[in-house]
Amino acid sequence: MDGGKPSSVEGAALSGARLLYFDFVMAAFVTILLLSNVLGAGKVAVINLPGIGAWPFGAGILFFPVSYVIGDVLTEVYGYGRARRCIWAGFSALLFMAFMAFVVVALPPAQGWTGQSAYEQVFGQVPRIVFASIAAFWAGEFANSYVLAKMKVWTRGRHLWTRTIGSTVVGQGIDSLIFYPLAFYAVWDSKTLLTVLLTQFALKVAWEALLTPVTYAAVGWLKRREGVDVYDADTDFTPFRVRA
Repeated sequence: MDGGKPSSVEGAALSGARLLYFDFVMAAFVTILLLSNVLGAGKVAVINLPGIGAWPFGAGILFFPVSYVIGDVLTEVYGYGRARRCIWAGFSALLFMAFMAFVVVALPPAQGWTGQSAYEQVFGQVPRIVFASIAAFWAGEFANSYVLAKMKVWTRGRHLWTRTIGSTVVGQGIDSLIFYPLAFYAVWDSKTLLTVLLTQFALKVAWEALLTPVTYAAVGWLKRREGVDVYDADTDFTPFRVRA
C-alpha cells in the first residue's frame, strides 16, 4: 500500500479497469458532503474544556472533514481523474441542494402549518454563505486532490500520511481562506473572523491527522480489492473536465 514503486496503473489506463467499489466511495463522498452541510452547517455547539470553560464550535466540523478523508482515498486509490469526477458530482449536488432549499423555503406554507419559521431558520441560509460554501468546497477539494496526486509521484508511493496531511493543510487552508472572508467579511469584526478561520482550520487538520489510521485501512483494503494503485505521472490536472 505505502512502499511500492510507481509501477502500477497510470491514470489513463484506469478507464478500462473494472472497478467494484468506486461508485460506493463516490456515493459516500457526496452523501457526507450534503449531510454535513444540511445538518451541521447551521448549528453552533459547545463543549466544556477543563481550564478554559465553554468553547463554541460549528457542529459541521465533526463530519465535513470526513469528505476530505474520502477525497484522499479516491485520489490515492483511483487517481486524480476519478477524484475529479467525484468533486464535480459533489459540486453539482451542492448546487441542486441550494436551489431546492431556496424553492422549498420560498413556497407559501399551507394554512395551519407551523413549520415555516423552522424551515427558514435551517434551510434559508443567506445566499452569500451558500455561494461561499460552494466556492470554497470546489477550490479546496481540487487543491487537496492535486497536492496528494503530485506528492504520491514525488514520494514514489511511500509515506501515505505525509500526503494525506500535507494535502489537507493546503486544501483546508484554501477552503477556509475562501469561505470565511466571502461569507462573513464586514459581518464579523476582523479579529473574530481571523480567530474563527484559524481555529476551524486547525481543528480540521487535526481531525484529518487523527483519522490517519482509518485512511490507511480504507486505502489498503480498496487497493487489494480493486487491484489498482494509480500514479498520476502524466495526468492532465485541469479541473475543467469531467471525464477521467
